Amino acid sequence: MSDELAEKRIGFIGCGAMARALAGGLLAAGVAAERLRASDLSDEQRGAFEAELGIKTTPDNAEVVSASDVVLLCLKPDVVEPALRALTGGDDLGRPLWISIAAGVRLAKLAGALPGGARIIRTMPNTPALIGAGATALCANAHADAADRAVGEAIFSAVGITWQAPKEDLLDAVTGLSGSGPAYVFLFLEALGDAGVRQGLPRDAAYELAFQTVLGAAKLAKQAGRHPAALKDQVTSPGGTTIAGLEQLERGGLRAAVYRAVEAATKRSRELSEDDSWQPVDDS
Repeated sequence: MSDELAEKRIGFIGCGAMARALAGGLLAAGVAAERLRASDLSDEQRGAFEAELGIKTTPDNAEVVSASDVVLLCLKPDVVEPALRALTGGDDLGRPLWISIAAGVRLAKLAGALPGGARIIRTMPNTPALIGAGATALCANAHADAADRAVGEAIFSAVGITWQAPKEDLLDAVTGLSGSGPAYVFLFLEALGDAGVRQGLPRDAAYELAFQTVLGAAKLAKQAGRHPAALKDQVTSPGGTTIAGLEQLERGGLRAAVYRAVEAATKRSRELSEDDSWQPVDDS
């Protein structure tokens, strides 16, 4: 267990799949179940969380906040505002480090629903975190210091790799690349498997070969430390089978299509982040 998490009490508001993945990663990293707590309005979600992880849950979000040094907001974007507005505790809400996984909810909006000076980290994880193979970008507000950022990094390192974004605007590009990226890969896997079926392979064999090929290629690219183009050239013999296939991919515009996909998802993330429908409310 990392030193950053050794003495931390960590709470989760929301008991969904990503919260379970993060809590499971923390348990595997050595954080005691007694130092973790979670809340959710759904009896079913709380039951699944407790049964899978052995962590105490409650329907009361404020109870989790009061008992935690770090609070992770594992909620859908449209639920974040009402959940924060409903919290009781006054100035004590500014005590914990707040970490949000809600896509498109900017730091300023989170700060507007919390006491002044609240330390907040916004993150963009992706679904492979569910199996400990995630990619998460983090960006902290001005009140969160280096120690806070280290805590955030330690939490998400328990379910994959992390990257500290130097400015919040880059989280939109992260959303377009790694946040939405698993869907692009799943589409490619489906197409690659179906292409094998089209050439006469049994469906189960075609998909198994496709899955392992993409998994193995990604591992090789990560471990080799070489540019993907160099690894591509290593497979591509002059006048061989691979160059014939690559020619068709280039002719079909695969590279340009990927550029457009990431650009479109980034643009949509930016649009959602800039939505002003959630405005801070003066409750004084």
